[in-house]
Formats: sequence, structure tokens, C-alpha cells
Amino acid sequence: MFYATLSLFLHLLLPPTQAPISLFDGRTFNGWEGDTLHTWQIKDGALTGGSLTTTVPHNEFLRTRRSYSDFVLELDFKLTGTEGFINGGVQFRSTRHTSPDYEMIGYQADIGKDYWGCLYDESRRNKVLVHADAAPLAKVLKLNDWNQYKIQCKGNHIQLWINGLKTVDYTEPDASIPKSGLIGLQIHGGGKALIQYKNIKITEL
Repeated sequence: MFYATLSLFLHLLLPPTQAPISLFDGRTFNGWEGDTLHTWQIKDGALTGGSLTTTVPHNEFLRTRRSYSDFVLELDFKLTGTEGFINGGVQFRSTRHTSPDYEMIGYQADIGKDYWGCLYDESRRNKVLVHADAAPLAKVLKLNDWNQYKIQCKGNHIQLWINGLKTVDYTEPDASIPKSGLIGLQIHGGGKALIQYKNIKITEL
């Protein structure tokens, strides 16, 4: 009787655990929007942006159609390139820019040389908010291969992990920064680069 009462008490006290939801079905752009005519395609079950033969002219983002606030986002990514600036990133708590309309504004979990695992503020403060420690990251990062990002947002607290290694633990000091927004997948302009994203799952908190 005691354990049954305790179990009921904990059930009422603790919020229910949400199950992860897949944001990509591996076959279609359902739930996403962006330049799916020239920049983004679905290849080998992954959302694929950019080109290894033609320079990407400017940043391009594939965006979710709905916003998210507190969550854990997990996805696999692979970045390859042949020349120029080879870079991508995962936007979150972001909005679509109006000028230029292909840009996004908000937090970015960065991807690429000198930016792996960093937290960048895209088209807003335009700077790295937290630099990842390159030495331990080099031990777990798989260049030109698949890696995993985990992004957790709860209130003003943001944490990032790559392949299980925590790279960012950041508390936003500016109360005016939005705590909700779109998720976006970036291929950065200025290079012959290809980025792929798959196994995209979100657990809302």
C-alpha cells in the first residue's frame, strides 16, 4: 500500500515524460520548408544541402514549419567539402529573416573547422557565444563522417553535445532573447560543401 501511494504521489508530482518525435520521415520534406528546388534534396535517407562541384552562393536553411521552446533535439550530421568555407549548423529558437529572406536569426549549434561544437548567434549578435574546447572534441569527432548533435534548451539554459561530449553549457543573460522559435538546418555559403542530416528527433520538455 505504501509503495502504491508513493508511486501515485510521484506521478502527480513529476511532469509526464514525453516521447521523442521524429521530425523527418526519411522520404519527404513534410514539416519543412526552404529551397527544395536548387539547394536541398533527399539523398540516401538524409536531408542534403549544397554541392561538392558548385560553390554554394549564400547561406541556405531548411526550416521547420512550427516553433519549439523547451526541448531535447538529437540528430546525425555529416559535412564534406572540396574547397572554400566548409560549414553548416543547426538553428534553434530562431526566426526567418526578411532581408535577406534566405537567412535565419537565432542560436546555432555550429558545424565545421574552427567552429565544431560552438554556440553561434546567427544574424543577431553575429558572434560565437561559447567556444568549444577543441582538444577533447578532436578525440570524438569523425571528420567527413556521421556525427551526432544533441541540443537541450530549458528556459535560458542551453547545452550542446557532439558524440556524447558536452561542448557548451550556456545560460543566456539577456531576458529579451526569445525562448521559442523554429529549428533550421544550414549549409553555409562560400564553399563547395555538402551537408546531410538524418535521424532528427525532438523531445519537448
